[in-house]
Amino acid sequence: MPETAVTWLRNTTNYWTPSSTQFAGARSHRESIQTRLDSDLGIFGMFEIGSLRHGTGIWLYSDADYLVSLKGTKPISPLTTLNKVKSSLQARFPSTTVVVRQPAVVCRFSDGDVEVVPGYYTDGGYSIPDPTGGWMLTHPSAHNTWVNEVNKKFDGAAKKLARQVKIWKYKRNVPVSSCYLEMRAAKHIDGEDTYLPLWDLYLSLNKVKTAELAAMNDPTGLGSRFTATSSESNRVDALSKLSTAVSRALKAKDYAAAGDDENAIAQLKLLFNV
Repeated sequence: MPETAVTWLRNTTNYWTPSSTQFAGARSHRESIQTRLDSDLGIFGMFEIGSLRHGTGIWLYSDADYLVSLKGTKPISPLTTLNKVKSSLQARFPSTTVVVRQPAVVCRFSDGDVEVVPGYYTDGGYSIPDPTGGWMLTHPSAHNTWVNEVNKKFDGAAKKLARQVKIWKYKRNVPVSSCYLEMRAAKHIDGEDTYLPLWDLYLSLNKVKTAELAAMNDPTGLGSRFTATSSESNRVDALSKLSTAVSRALKAKDYAAAGDDENAIAQLKLLFNV
């Protein structure tokens, strides 16, 4: 029996889902990073955040992400903190490439990248570097709880959709925040009464296009707005690729509705560049 477009989408989503051991290498560096930063800069703690923590990571693309809660007074510029963390980790791992990529310091170990986001405890959350400049307030635990609650609808649709738009982001090299896409996907599912994979893939992408990648309010009401891109040039590039993605998702949906799964799958392959 020929494969349907919905089955193809499900299989592709599963294919790009990381295994439980894929990031074991990258995660193995946690203790040495934590020990170094505590002895050098002073920290309250370090915990995992990001797509792997949320269960929306992408095989071969997602990193192991940690937020480190620093002691001391928050400086005016986050670059001051980022450069201190970078210098500390570079000295600890001299043979490893260590770079600043706001809002994180990235350690490119041979067995996987580790992103370290420095933060200062603020109003029940953390002030972390904003990719667009300055500081932003985030509540990672509350965000994770909110996404998990939304994900209970339609048998995990929120995380499936988040992973799909992230596959598009990585495979099409779209300069847009993964966190932003995840929150937009979950917000879309939160407002729906049913879940139809091809329809919701199209609708969620189209909503982001209609919003023109505008910053998104924190759905928990606790933190700063989620920004989509780090610069205007990236926003223009992302919007162009988003427009193409919306067109392909619409065609895939329409072809499938007409019973033409072959052409629907062809459009999905173009959408995800696979």
